[in-house]
Amino acid sequence: MRILIVEDDPEIRDSLKQSLEAESFAVDSASDGEKGSYMARTNDYDIILLDVALPKKDGCTICTDIRAAGKTTPIMMLSVMADAQEKIRLLNAGADDYMSKPFSFRELMARIRALMRRPTILAPDILTLDDLIVDIPKQKVTRGEKSVYLTRKEFSLLEYLMRHKGIVISRGMIMEHVWNAETDPFSNTIEAHILNIRKKIDTRRKSKLIHTIPGRGYKIDRD
Repeated sequence: MRILIVEDDPEIRDSLKQSLEAESFAVDSASDGEKGSYMARTNDYDIILLDVALPKKDGCTICTDIRAAGKTTPIMMLSVMADAQEKIRLLNAGADDYMSKPFSFRELMARIRALMRRPTILAPDILTLDDLIVDIPKQKVTRGEKSVYLTRKEFSLLEYLMRHKGIVISRGMIMEHVWNAETDPFSNTIEAHILNIRKKIDTRRKSKLIHTIPGRGYKIDRD
């Protein structure tokens, strides 16, 4: 899953980026409102963490820009101001949730997970296909009775495929949601990660779950 952080405080921005990457998210960041607004409107993110007080363009205006561009990406606003009128103003601008600084990262993660479940109908945190189980909160994968170790990026890629099981996912869609903007789109990193996941969950199995669809992308499904 891919997140955008728009935050001008480098300490908060770097801390959030590091913590979210530890939770297997791909993270892009912007330090001012103009750049943040552009990135939010021109890329496809799963959630946006947006500070209110920003140089060049404030968070409330960015939120309005994002909604005016037709983007429905969940937006979590972050602000030192905690009064009711401020929250009402931001929610009316199109924000989905609001947290006051300072905040607990554990609470932030819980709210992020809740926001990510909203667009789909009660999208589960435990994803299953055949005898493959992906437990999102525990970051745990099992196939049959065997526990499968995946790197953070492999886990993110498998989670994205599992949330779209039965659907052909293009290479571009994977790059948009699992990798950040710094990744070279012409590298073979996706192919290498798919190969590694296959080795870990499909090797010596009669039922192969990850399928390459020539010229179109990948699909996770039963044979």
